[in-house]
Amino acid sequence: MSELLVLVLFIATLGLPGSICVSAAFLPIQDRGIRGCGESLDHALAAARRLHSYYGKDRGMYSENNYQWTDSNALEDVQNLMLLSGSDAYSETSETSYLARAAFDPGMDWNGWLGKYNDDTQWHVLSLWKMSDYRRKRGGDPRPYLAAAERMYDIISSHWDDECGGGLWWTTEHTYKNAITNEQFLLLSAAGYLRNHNQTYLDNAKNVWQWLRHSGMRNHQGLFNDGLNFTSCHNNGQTTWTYNQGLVASGLGALSAATGDKALLDEAEITLDATIAHLTTNGILRETCDKDTNEGKNCDGDQQIFKGLWTKHLMYYLEFANEPHRAQKYSQFLGAQSAAIHRHATNITSGDIGSVWYTPTQAGSIFSYKTVTSGLAAHIAAAKYGAC
Repeated sequence: MSELLVLVLFIATLGLPGSICVSAAFLPIQDRGIRGCGESLDHALAAARRLHSYYGKDRGMYSENNYQWTDSNALEDVQNLMLLSGSDAYSETSETSYLARAAFDPGMDWNGWLGKYNDDTQWHVLSLWKMSDYRRKRGGDPRPYLAAAERMYDIISSHWDDECGGGLWWTTEHTYKNAITNEQFLLLSAAGYLRNHNQTYLDNAKNVWQWLRHSGMRNHQGLFNDGLNFTSCHNNGQTTWTYNQGLVASGLGALSAATGDKALLDEAEITLDATIAHLTTNGILRETCDKDTNEGKNCDGDQQIFKGLWTKHLMYYLEFANEPHRAQKYSQFLGAQSAAIHRHATNITSGDIGSVWYTPTQAGSIFSYKTVTSGLAAHIAAAKYGAC
């Protein structure tokens, strides 16, 4: 099936009616009777093997230059794959990774260990949660991971103030309020409440969603721009990166599961549907920095992973929503992403996955562990919810 036909089929499904049964808890990725694509699972297993070839056990990282936030996402992705497939192939990551080692250190000075970026800290929390899910599933002790995640959450929570009417600062320097940091905080607060039933988490989730909703960062297309102008507190009109659109959806899915507010799912799908309408080429996700030539500036070390984050957080959104008709709505699109990655972006010799998914012309594609884990995340989402 062509990507264009997939997009047409997706658009035809928008607005499907149906009752909503909201999930009562944030469950680890698992089979709940919704069948995804077995081919995508095969692709995910192959991508994980290639990703893990980058892993340095001594340094506990996939990165060779201490690029922690993308590493935390890679660690999260392999936990997701093991939880979905039943494999233990990468179990060492929950023990030997830099993040696990830090969690196991009883004397850890988290204020000193964490950098200045509050968004980076929140990626660490998501990864720690998945490690805890994996260890619990295998009969291990999840508590060190959960304790570290709780401490990190408390630290970043302290960077909320009333500037621009509220919101969490992007860094400890308090110079920018942006979409991603607050969308992450929405997810961590709502999903954290589902894990620990701490009312403060739920209150934070409600507050940050109200702030995001009225911040002006979501534009007329339904997409979130990067952030707010520091002086005016107005939408700065900067790039509508794909991951901004995915994180708000998973956060709203979690908040809906926590509160029973079904309207939050419709809010999430405004932005998910806008992503598919405006941030694709031939029905395949495309960042503004993705190019089919090596001329000009291509995606940097952060941007290379964004599309995979969108697919992963669409998967999380569908888990929280736990509604077959919503999963069906996005099934063809998720399957198309996995197929395009395998067909267009995967080097059949090395197994590396490139950064450009939308075209077989790979002259502008970047190949790194970050782009491999981005593709891995998309394959996992399709294995869970996609159509072959």
